[in-house]
Amino acid sequence: MPSLKYGTLGVTLGTVAIFSASAALAHTGADQGDGFASGFTHPLLGPDHIIAMVAVGLWGVFLGAPAIWVLPIVFPLVMALGGVFGIIEVPLPGVEAGIALSAVVLGLCVALALKPPLWAAALIVGAFAIFHGYAHGTEMPAASNAVSYALGFVVATGLLHLFGIAFGNLARWPVGRFAVRAAGAFIALAGGVFLSGIA
Repeated sequence: MPSLKYGTLGVTLGTVAIFSASAALAHTGADQGDGFASGFTHPLLGPDHIIAMVAVGLWGVFLGAPAIWVLPIVFPLVMALGGVFGIIEVPLPGVEAGIALSAVVLGLCVALALKPPLWAAALIVGAFAIFHGYAHGTEMPAASNAVSYALGFVVATGLLHLFGIAFGNLARWPVGRFAVRAAGAFIALAGGVFLSGIA
């Protein structure tokens, strides 16, 4: 379990990342700028991205070591691959539904404190990461450098995972555990709302 020092750092970085983004609807394709800055802000402009990425960190805390670090590493790595698929326009149906469903499933995993084997948890996280990355890749501004853009959305994703890990550390205490599971239920509910809007 990470120390309180690292948990506080994660909360600080995650909060700065979240509140530095202006309010916007997910996936408008209206990112301003190019390269790293554009890639960094893209995940922060989509509430469906935010809640799913925070859920990865929360779930990692419930699973404990080594999942607490494996899941937040698997997600950005596979997401980067999905970003490449989006940039080169590999067909992938149901992207928006996949993103919304990721919030539902990951939120429920937190709310129910599910503890599958590490390989199964990594497979679930990685499968959903493809959809998130694909959305980032397809919405890359034309003038952007693909590598810088990808680095930007991977860093932003990592910060959101850290925020989830930091918040998840509240689970050390009974009241905190309830709060974390309630956050998972909220994430699942929000994902369901996004999913119903797509269907």
